[in-house]
Amino acid sequence: MALRWKHVTAVVLIGDGLLALVNPERDALAWRMGPEPFRSLMSYMAKRPALTRWVGATEIAVGIWWALREEPGEIPRRA
Repeated sequence: MALRWKHVTAVVLIGDGLLALVNPERDALAWRMGPEPFRSLMSYMAKRPALTRWVGATEIAVGIWWALREEPGEIPRRA
C-alpha cells in the first residue's frame, strides 16, 4: 500500500508541475482555497508566472526522482 501512495504522490507532483509550466496563472489560481495565508500565497504565485513555472519544474523533477527511487523489490508482481 505504501508503494501505491508513493506512486500516486509522484504522479500528482509531475502532473501539477506540468500544468504550472503550461499555464502558471491558471494553475496557481486553481489552488487558491483553504486558509488565508495559503490563498495569499497562491495569489502571489499567480502574479509571478516565471516563479510558478520554476516551482512547476521543481515539482516535476522531484516527482520523477521519487518515482525512480522505488526499490525493484517493492514493485508487486502478478502472475
